[in-house]
Amino acid sequence: MTLLRDMRYPTPHELALAARALADEHPRLVRLRQAGLSRAGRPLWLLSVARPGRPGPREVLVVAGAHANEPVGGATALDLARRVIRDGGGGAGWHFLLCADPDGADLHRTPRPYSLADYHRNFYRPPGPEQPEWAPSLLTPDRLPPETVTLASLIDELRPVLQVSLHGTDLGGSWVQLTRDIPGLAEPFGKSAAELRIPVETGASDAAGWSSPGPGIFVMPERDDPAGAFHPEDVRLSTWYRAHRHHGTTAIVEVPMWASDLVDDPAPHPDPRGALRMLAGRLTEDSARVAGLRDALHAGPRTGTPDAAALLRAVDWTLRLIPAVAAEWTGRGAPAEATAASIGSIDAFARRLSLRAAAMLLRVLRAEGHPSAASLDRLLTGWCEEFADRFQARWVPVATQVEHQSRTVLAAYERLRGS
Repeated sequence: MTLLRDMRYPTPHELALAARALADEHPRLVRLRQAGLSRAGRPLWLLSVARPGRPGPREVLVVAGAHANEPVGGATALDLARRVIRDGGGGAGWHFLLCADPDGADLHRTPRPYSLADYHRNFYRPPGPEQPEWAPSLLTPDRLPPETVTLASLIDELRPVLQVSLHGTDLGGSWVQLTRDIPGLAEPFGKSAAELRIPVETGASDAAGWSSPGPGIFVMPERDDPAGAFHPEDVRLSTWYRAHRHHGTTAIVEVPMWASDLVDDPAPHPDPRGALRMLAGRLTEDSARVAGLRDALHAGPRTGTPDAAALLRAVDWTLRLIPAVAAEWTGRGAPAEATAASIGSIDAFARRLSLRAAAMLLRVLRAEGHPSAASLDRLLTGWCEEFADRFQARWVPVATQVEHQSRTVLAAYERLRGS
């Protein structure tokens, strides 16, 4: 097996340049077109391979960059396009939305993070209503952002048999979420993860309570299943389910930047409810420290730039989520039985929420020269070091992240085509 050399995460502009070069090199196979514009007027580029004109009977839509802080998807999209050009793509037309949120990607500036602290010092993740895939679960149709409208239009135009959303996690393992089961996917997914030394996240907190036909594979609730409703974000209202209008399936492929072998431990946890109470308490305490600094900002000067406004909206959104999360972990529905992996995944999620809020607030404080910036920087650095130490984090080279995502996407299509 030969991997690509290690690389850094490409920016949306670099992705567009590389896609244009592919289109120029293969003019009969490849087409690059502007599918829409972001709120700030940045282009949303669609790279199509094999069927650049009228959609055929089997189309695949690959979406990269839906979350600004998960930059691996763009590199994977280009890698997949090259593989499809070389190998034919299994008879399908392949379409790659190179970056679904270029405005967010412009605010999250981490081409190649050297540590968790480095990653978080230029962190940005927009609030739910501003995320292209999530917005329909939180907004009425007339209020959807243009990025969501473009993505929904592409799904309706292409009618993909498979939609793939390329995501990444800062620290943990790899897993796949499916809107419908793809039988047999667990085997090639697990084989790839093992070969590349990427742990499989067997208890992903994002998929708590969902059925799991194999390690690291999770199937979302049925669209009309009342037990599948979530608040405030109902995953069934996201653009992931829009492919179902055209009898398609969506796969969300997650891969870690830093790996931890603690997220695939299937052993029973000795005291899940006690652990969740502890995690909820820590999350509440940590978020209160960030909220206190956020409240103090109101008393001082305010940076009036669009970047500062976007960062503060995201800080406030994250802080508002935390009380409901903590209450869920300590409520009557807290599980009496759970694996070490699932509790570990929740532990990582709890740390992640506080870190994100602190990181985005720090960017505003630094820009203002606020006296609290230094203390918040020390706090963020300490939290990142604790996070990495607790989970024995090890960097996964970007090329390895790309290799695993590409393999998983191709395996999902092959299994779907053969079913």
